[in-house]
Amino acid sequence: MSNENKKRSIFITGTDTGVGKTIVAAGIAAAMRLRGINVGVMKPVHTGSRVIRGKMRPHDSLFLARAASSVDPVELITPFMFREPAAPYVAAKEHNMVIDVGKITDCFNELCLRHDYVIVEGIGGVLVPVTRDFYVADLIKMLNIPVILVTRPDLGSINHTMLSINCLKTKKIHLRGIVISNCKKGRGGFAEKTFQDSIETLTDIPVLGTLPYITDLNMRLFSDTMKFPDLFLKIADTLFDI
Repeated sequence: MSNENKKRSIFITGTDTGVGKTIVAAGIAAAMRLRGINVGVMKPVHTGSRVIRGKMRPHDSLFLARAASSVDPVELITPFMFREPAAPYVAAKEHNMVIDVGKITDCFNELCLRHDYVIVEGIGGVLVPVTRDFYVADLIKMLNIPVILVTRPDLGSINHTMLSINCLKTKKIHLRGIVISNCKKGRGGFAEKTFQDSIETLTDIPVLGTLPYITDLNMRLFSDTMKFPDLFLKIADTLFDI
């Protein structure tokens, strides 16, 4: 993969499942679309997909595509889809399959040819297994693109965040920054209020911003007025030369 493509792509990973990766990836894609940028999206593996009228419907992937106004085939955006809500390795094993990581690379490279920028959303955390001996961190390394780590400010999240960062550092993966995602309602306690300062001090990695709890994400991402948090515009401008 060329260095130029590397500069024009970002991988959104998280400390665990449900931390807000899809929201952050979709928000950045929508912000870039608002800027008039031709942006593509990818979620290489989607587990827990719905089946509607006999056809697999990967809801996160379709959400990303809508945010980016992408017309790419869903099979290109997400080459591997499974109904089972499990890690990719586990879901594939249920069907006596082994996920072909080479196919993921081929789809990513095709998206890079079709679009000026590509936003890739991962699956769970960095040590979620894609195959028996190949993890999400290995996938990021294979694609050779930088990362944003999405975390939540809850009690216990310093540990999860530090473990994820240490894994990325071990793989020599470039971490561009951290996004803090408030996935729950409420003002939070002491741990939540001190989380950003603590994590920046402990890691020397910048926090790109804090995403507030969003109750009406669909309206905010897809309305004509694009009433989503300015954080997404800020992150897009920070990450890319647009």
